[in-house]
Amino acid sequence: MRFAPKSLAGQLTLLLLLALAAAQGVAVALFAWERMEALRDAHRDDAVARTATVARLIGDTPPALHESVIAAASTDLARFSLTGKPVVGETDTGERTAAIANELTSALGASPEKVRVAPLWTRYLDDDDDDRHHDRDDDDDRDGDRDDDDHGHWEPDWFTASVALADGRWLNVAVGPPPGAPAWGAAFVAVFLLSALCIAVVAVLTGRRMAKPMRGLAAAAGRLGRGEAVADLPEVGPVETRETVRAFNLMRARLDRYVHDRTAMLAAVSHDLRTPITSLRLHAEFVEDAETKVKIVAALDEMQRMTGDALAFIREDARREETRTVDLHALVDSVAADLAELGHDIAVAHSGRVLAACRPAALRRAVRNLLENAAAHGSRATARIERDDREVRVIVDDEGPGIPEAELARVFEPFVRLEASRSRDTGGSGLGLAIARGIVRGHGGDILLENRAEGGLRATVAMPGAGGA
Repeated sequence: MRFAPKSLAGQLTLLLLLALAAAQGVAVALFAWERMEALRDAHRDDAVARTATVARLIGDTPPALHESVIAAASTDLARFSLTGKPVVGETDTGERTAAIANELTSALGASPEKVRVAPLWTRYLDDDDDDRHHDRDDDDDRDGDRDDDDHGHWEPDWFTASVALADGRWLNVAVGPPPGAPAWGAAFVAVFLLSALCIAVVAVLTGRRMAKPMRGLAAAAGRLGRGEAVADLPEVGPVETRETVRAFNLMRARLDRYVHDRTAMLAAVSHDLRTPITSLRLHAEFVEDAETKVKIVAALDEMQRMTGDALAFIREDARREETRTVDLHALVDSVAADLAELGHDIAVAHSGRVLAACRPAALRRAVRNLLENAAAHGSRATARIERDDREVRVIVDDEGPGIPEAELARVFEPFVRLEASRSRDTGGSGLGLAIARGIVRGHGGDILLENRAEGGLRATVAMPGAGGA
């Protein structure tokens, strides 16, 4: 199966060609059998008619010409002879020989006792059954008792007959098997190849017609999985394909409606929260105790940041940004340069031009979150980009304390903060990694966290390349 075609058109073509070959093989076998039967019947009828004709000629010609008639009538397939006694003692009781005897009797218009037919025995070589040695035994041996020798074996093959003549002599004939059927020749091969070519063309065209909407569906599903905007697909092709495309269009519409409704609801909640937060901030200005005032304002600021981060996390599902192919190294390098201006120690290894299909603003935010975390919690961060035939990877290493193995998956949950390894002084709300992973997964990739053997944490962003699905 390793060499079998993978496409629908290729598999359909292969199956049809195999079916054609099987059907042609059966048809050829049946046709060959029928042709051989027809050839055997024609050969038998010809032998019977020839024997009757020779018998009449012997009766109508002078005795001096009888040997000439016998010599002229004999061929490699039918040998005639004149003897005083019949070569065949009695007609064999076999069905085939009895039928030949009846035909010969009818052709001669003679009585049955004047016609005797028995099987003709032929020796075959054991090492090559196709090589027939016409060492026929024309003597009467109705029991078929022939001893095998070192060179072959004897089998009954066609017949020998003795016909009584008017002068008391017997006309004997030994009829061998008919010649083999002629080769199929170029005509048969041409017909087979033409049939195979026609079927292959039809199969390829049909397979491509059936596969085209499925390829479009696969491409659309890939784009939808990367968060790109996907329009309704045309419902074409066989009924099963149309139903599949229709189901995909309904699913995409429901997903869009769900995301839109959820985003609209949270936007309304955010808008409603601004009023009480603003009101509380105004009331805080009238607090006389300076220390209490500072705490209230700080709490309100944190509430506002958390609200904004939560909205950003939810709105990322909307994915309204257009997907473009960008240089991933340039994007990471520009984010690192912006953070370096804010005092973070970040180094980016040169990797050359690395193309990736993404929503640049969203991916930029995900990379910024990872680099900020690495620089803030690990004092120093390094980033590098790797690529292969299927994906590109952005690898961010830090020199911090790392994360306990049991918490590596939990840190991606919204609002989760690990106090043992991440200080609250960073001012984060626990949404950075959740937002980053949501963005990367929206591009058809994922983020993997692991502790480095030499210390620190490694975050690996794996995404499809520019041609990835």
